[in-house]
Amino acid sequence: MSESRSPEETRGNINSMENIRESHVHHRKYRRVILFPLPLQGHINPMIHLANILYSKGFSITIIHTQFNAPNPSKSPHFTFHAIPDGLLEDEASTADGVILFSVLNSKCVEPFRDSLAKLLLDAMDQEPVACLITDAVWHFTHAVAEGFKISTIAMRTTSITSFLAFASFPLLRERGYFPIQDSRLEESVQELSPLKVKDLPVIKTRCPATLHQLFEKISNQARACSGLIWNSFEEIERDALSKLGQVFPVPIFHIGPFHKYFPASSSSLLTQDQSCISWLDTQTPNSVLYVSFGSIAAVNETEFLEIAWGLLHSNQPFLWVVRPGLVPGSEWSESLPDGFLEMVGKRGYIVKWAPQQEVLAHPATGGFWTHNGWNSTLESICEGVPMICQPFFGDQRVNARYVSDVWKIGTHLEYNKLERREIERAIKALMVETKGQEMRQRIVSLKEKVNLCLSHGGSSYHSLESLTNYIMSF
Repeated sequence: MSESRSPEETRGNINSMENIRESHVHHRKYRRVILFPLPLQGHINPMIHLANILYSKGFSITIIHTQFNAPNPSKSPHFTFHAIPDGLLEDEASTADGVILFSVLNSKCVEPFRDSLAKLLLDAMDQEPVACLITDAVWHFTHAVAEGFKISTIAMRTTSITSFLAFASFPLLRERGYFPIQDSRLEESVQELSPLKVKDLPVIKTRCPATLHQLFEKISNQARACSGLIWNSFEEIERDALSKLGQVFPVPIFHIGPFHKYFPASSSSLLTQDQSCISWLDTQTPNSVLYVSFGSIAAVNETEFLEIAWGLLHSNQPFLWVVRPGLVPGSEWSESLPDGFLEMVGKRGYIVKWAPQQEVLAHPATGGFWTHNGWNSTLESICEGVPMICQPFFGDQRVNARYVSDVWKIGTHLEYNKLERREIERAIKALMVETKGQEMRQRIVSLKEKVNLCLSHGGSSYHSLESLTNYIMSF
């Protein structure tokens, strides 16, 4: 795994954290916080961001992680890393069926996690005391293990609060006949979760649907039992959901996001980022480029891939397209492109295997983001004032997309099952050149300003982080 930033930049980020940290350390004893991320890109990144935030507040940081998708310790030399064996067989170490992967990990990691925690607590007796465990909420066994050692657990959820509430409503929705989902009801509104439609419910395709419901029941039960919940979100965007969350989960809640805005862009990407696209963006006019990326897991078939390519070509808009190896299952990279595509596009398009997304979205040339609406990507787009074309694939992405298009009105919705070149061309032009797109841009720029306010002194996330810091110190 290659560094996405130069050693000087990495040191610069750590030094800026050290300076902030110094001002806090004098006021409190060192305490160690143990964090346990789920081994997926969209889960590791926010957990490492959170670790940096807590480090800047004077806490020592230990990361327990699986061998599958292990983070790169050299990118965070100020943390201690402990790998545990995850016992995954070769055919299990796949994100093709996330529900099965999560269930297998939750089963196979209990004992290795318990052993690692026991060793860390023993070592800590002579050093800094361990204040608490912060666990990704999808690890639903961790609270029970930590409780055995009399350690408090705080769960961190990497999705929006709104989508978590939708997941938590599964038992009620099942009772009311929404599950199993019927094709004839897809366009119906879900009265209990307005403005969601049946097709927006955060289901994940799996060969074991019953396992999905069991998994989220266990996640919800642990969330209620924990000492608190941390969210990579902010009050101004999810105020109603926060209010409802407090009623459904009566534990201390800390909304301290967006995590990635606390420090200069630092990456814990599991994939190698191609920095050459930044130089290409430098040659483009402001707000002219559509950035296209569907995250680290989503896949499209060959027919859909071709429709995307033709839609991009016919839109006549400059584009930066992330074609991740495996985006089309079985393909190495861009061999599925139409014959002569690159010649027809010329310098108007640029294709990479993976991009430094935060830098791309912050670039003045980037005027739109065609996204799968994972929560990290959605937040990053809001933080940089870039309106979206929403094309959700599964899980919480559908909920996020509905809010982007229908509630916050900062994006246009392209259904994941309507990948047709004329629809794509229409959506791109609506976002990039028409009045509708300009209005979305104005609204998202106004939201971007709210992000800056919530993180500044006296803002909602600033206050929530102060509360979290004091809360951890009280254990």
